[in-house]
Amino acid sequence: MSKKISIVIPCYNEQDNVGPIAEKVREQFETVEILKKYDYEILFMDNDSRDDTRERIRALAAEDPHIKAIFNAKNFGQFNSPYYGMLQTDGDATMLMAADFQDPPEMIAKYVEGWEEGYKIVIGIKAHSTDGSFIYALRCLYYKMIRKFSQVDQIEHFTGFGLYDKAFIEVLRELDDPTPFLRGIVAELGFRRKEVPYDQPKRRAGKTSNNLYTLYDAAMLSFTSYTKIGLRLATFAGAFCSAASMLIALVYLVMKLIWWERFPAGTAPMLIGMLFLGSVQIFFIGLLGEYVLNINQRVMKRPLVVEEERIGFRDEKSEDSAAE
Repeated sequence: MSKKISIVIPCYNEQDNVGPIAEKVREQFETVEILKKYDYEILFMDNDSRDDTRERIRALAAEDPHIKAIFNAKNFGQFNSPYYGMLQTDGDATMLMAADFQDPPEMIAKYVEGWEEGYKIVIGIKAHSTDGSFIYALRCLYYKMIRKFSQVDQIEHFTGFGLYDKAFIEVLRELDDPTPFLRGIVAELGFRRKEVPYDQPKRRAGKTSNNLYTLYDAAMLSFTSYTKIGLRLATFAGAFCSAASMLIALVYLVMKLIWWERFPAGTAPMLIGMLFLGSVQIFFIGLLGEYVLNINQRVMKRPLVVEEERIGFRDEKSEDSAAE
């Protein structure tokens, strides 16, 4: 019996991409020599699309038995839905790729080749991106910062696009993580991996749902999950400001005692000091709040997603309408 590769494709408002990406993946397995010996399945994880994405996926699944789908009851975010989809596969290896062609389907063969070499994880590293120069500069700055401060050696320019052996998928299932950050999990708990550079092309069609807020959300999830620097920085900054304030107060008192008549004790220094310390406190209260939010999400242990519908599954899970 031939081995099977599961392809997980998360989508949100990708009506113009789901058909072409399914056709391209099918073409890879039918024409590329190294892939011909493998069976495959395509699992579309729809995160509550508001266009015709679901109708088009239904039509694809009706025509091709290799295609499955899970429709979420609502949008559960950019991390939960793809991660959950990976847990629902039964292939000998699972691939995660975007529906918009920014994760080139031509990379499937390269990943399978690395997998056949014995690597349990084969991932793509963006050597070039179509992101604007400002966004790309922010990404580079973020990666340098997180690698410097993280306890785990984070992977630069890695989006999750890659192939994962079923042994690693089992690790993910056992984690039971309610706020999964796949990029960090691969770096922290992954097996020996192979990194394959690629040039990220432009989106084929549609509009990306990523923006500065979603990028900030991803950055803070990684920062609060894999670093202690925020809390330590708050402690050090508090100690420094306290010591500096005491020193300035002492110097101020001495100068006033020496030059009592010539040294005016105005309110400006007090106001400036209060505003400075207040702003420092507000900043670190906000940073502390990010850590508390991360803890709160993990403690609540809510399901990754709630399913509305399954298509193409031929086992007992096809009767389920919700997932934990």
